[in-house]
Amino acid sequence: MDLVIRDARVIDGTATPSYRADVALADGRIAEIHRQGSPGPRPTAPRTLEADGLALSPGFVDMHAHSDLALLRDPDHSAKAAQGVTLEVLGQDGLSYAPADDRTLTEVRRAITGWNGDGSDIDFDWRTVGGYLDRLDRNFGGRGIAVNAAYLIPQGTVRMYAVGWDDRPATEAELNRMRRLVDRSMAEGAVGMSSGLTYTPGMYADDAELTALCRVVADHGGYYCPHHRSYGAGALEAYEEMVRLTRSAGCALHLAHATMNFGVNEGRAPELLALLDHALDAGADISLDTYPYTPGCTTLAAMLPSWASEGGPGPVLARLADDPTAARIRHDLEVVGSDGCHGVPIEWDTIEISGVGAPALAAHVGRTVAESARLRGEEPWVTARRLLLDDRLGTTILQHVGHEANVRQIMRHRVHTGGSDGILQGDKPHPRAYGTFPQYLGRYARELGVLSLEECVAHLTSRPAARLRLPDRGYVREGYRADLVLFDPVTVAAGSTFDAPRTLPTGIPYVLIDGRFVIEDGKRTQVLAGRSVRSTDTPAR
Repeated sequence: MDLVIRDARVIDGTATPSYRADVALADGRIAEIHRQGSPGPRPTAPRTLEADGLALSPGFVDMHAHSDLALLRDPDHSAKAAQGVTLEVLGQDGLSYAPADDRTLTEVRRAITGWNGDGSDIDFDWRTVGGYLDRLDRNFGGRGIAVNAAYLIPQGTVRMYAVGWDDRPATEAELNRMRRLVDRSMAEGAVGMSSGLTYTPGMYADDAELTALCRVVADHGGYYCPHHRSYGAGALEAYEEMVRLTRSAGCALHLAHATMNFGVNEGRAPELLALLDHALDAGADISLDTYPYTPGCTTLAAMLPSWASEGGPGPVLARLADDPTAARIRHDLEVVGSDGCHGVPIEWDTIEISGVGAPALAAHVGRTVAESARLRGEEPWVTARRLLLDDRLGTTILQHVGHEANVRQIMRHRVHTGGSDGILQGDKPHPRAYGTFPQYLGRYARELGVLSLEECVAHLTSRPAARLRLPDRGYVREGYRADLVLFDPVTVAAGSTFDAPRTLPTGIPYVLIDGRFVIEDGKRTQVLAGRSVRSTDTPAR
């Protein structure tokens, strides 16, 4: 034995009542669980940690993370490690950095600068999914990364690679190329495929194209994780489309940040849950993730109508600079309801600037577009257009369009898991990046009682591990990996707020990955115990 955690309140991930036990670790795994009152000697080891009232749970799994470059540039990564996150799922919303060729990599870096920075500090020495996962493992001189990471194939990047930025159906040759890219990427260790169906160019794929790619994912035992076509005016129809599509493909479905937003969806969470329950009862394989906050977070450029985004960042900026075309964009945003804004006419007082790439624009951060416009004595569209042009589409935003009742009802569902959707860029990022998991435990379990503590832990551990098909993670069980969190159920809380979003949580003094302390006595150690977590499934055909 290497370590014994003495007299812990074990919340084991099963959602059953907790129990007191000594938990012994050896060689990165849970070697023995000795329940209080059990016969036989208690385990011993060279080191003993007295739990002293702390709860011991499996490490938390962030099912929706945007740390694709952060893990490569930041050995500390306390944004996630301090929350008790021991595994993140990357490659989200259909846009990331593999698979790619030189052209695609240049384009995707520009397209998601607002999510991950421009990457000028990163050596992009990979082009395949396997190469990216290898890079995670050999990062920082072969020491690894701060927490474990799994990867989803980004469907938008795959389309960018094979088709480009055109709004048209893929040819048969292009579709076959995409199939091959997905097949190879799954074989190299991806756990599934993501889409961003309100982001270009992934949104240009029709259902037949998506179904064909999902069939390849299903052949490898993976899952499809769509940011679907609307979270606003067409939300229920968009959810139904994803359920129908994946059932046709025989592919498991995981709904990304499954919210019901904007005024048109206030109080409509029960309709979504009824739709999902009907599909589950009919045999569908579905799960979902949410973050425990009402505002969303994305880029200002994401609000634009899809026709204005065709061709990639260069043509987008040219259209914004052209007065007649910009007037048409404004009409779609403010009157019609842009598909980039989920079919709802934009309300500038709900759009808060959270980050800019150009330092000269820093005065906008923390203000809504409407507030900045009033200070400048101009209309909100004029301010928004100026931001998009001067910041080269790199501006990030908080979008205050959620509903607390919807958030609470969805998080109770039987297939719910936790995902931060944490964007770490910007001067004022969404607090979910630093606070999602303690927010679940502290506010929604302890304070509001939306979930019991045992249920809440299961949502954050065993359920995501099951979706990822991980055979030895997600539970406190003998033989399982020692990815563990010790937290205080009485004091655990998110420190991050909208005013101070990078504040670390309280009440999580210990976090272990493979039995090694990454958080000890509430402080980040220098241990880099994270590695790539790869699907081990081989093609069925």
